[in-house]
Amino acid sequence: MATATAGAPALSSLALRSSTPSFSFLFPKPTKPFSLSCSFHSLSLTPQAKASDINTSFFDNLNPEEDVVFDPPTPPEGFTPTFFRRWPEEMEDEITAAYEELCGPAYSGISVLGNDIMDSKVKKTSGFGKVKKEKVRDGFEERVVQARRVTKVVKGGKQLHFRAIVVVGDKQGQVGVGVRKTREVIAAVQKSAVNARGNVITIPMTKYLTFPHRSEGDYGAAKVMLRPAAPGTGVIAGGAVRIVLEMAGVDNALGRQLGSKNALNHGRATVVPVQKMKQFREVAQERGIPMEELWK
Repeated sequence: MATATAGAPALSSLALRSSTPSFSFLFPKPTKPFSLSCSFHSLSLTPQAKASDINTSFFDNLNPEEDVVFDPPTPPEGFTPTFFRRWPEEMEDEITAAYEELCGPAYSGISVLGNDIMDSKVKKTSGFGKVKKEKVRDGFEERVVQARRVTKVVKGGKQLHFRAIVVVGDKQGQVGVGVRKTREVIAAVQKSAVNARGNVITIPMTKYLTFPHRSEGDYGAAKVMLRPAAPGTGVIAGGAVRIVLEMAGVDNALGRQLGSKNALNHGRATVVPVQKMKQFREVAQERGIPMEELWK
């Protein structure tokens, strides 16, 4: 019995020490040994204000049973709340003028040649999101040389596309050849026409609408020979060569295509000899002689 009573205070002291954690490991070891212990119940991280520190003088003259009358300030004459105001609707011209004042003038759509080579204006035709593009009116006529289906074999299978070759010209000496590939025929033709407008060149011609002299050129494996012709001869050529000459406005010429039978190479090979041609006055200026002495 004595042993039990003697062990009771030892157990109670052990319980008290275990319930009080020590935080001595948070601080550096001092020169003199000491222990810091505290209880979680007495530990407080936020200071608590005393009742004597709170100022309650504002409520001394306030009667909680008294009816308070709401007396807002009188608004000025003609004042309208912000959420009831109706701002005047801005017109499209006013919005454009304000935008150009901030960011500079907008693109007019006119190219260096004086023609619009970009896509035409988009006009909405229905409320289902379908749009219809107007045809570009820049003086150039379009003619499709070839539209064929091409495939590309990849790891996942075959990719089907359509390639279109288009020639554009104003029949006044300007002509261009373009090619593009897309998944639809119509889109391929439209993109090829835009590409052809970016490749426009000028063909030198005499007053009889023929070439000033003969010329030859090749592109890839295709070779094209061009010769001037007398008035009334017409365009004697075939394939892509004939289309390019007709779209340029050449009425009398002789053309011969050799080598490859690829329509794209023939169209581009027709442009090469044309770029080598020069007018008589240009040759006379280079030589420094009058034009009459060229035939002597």
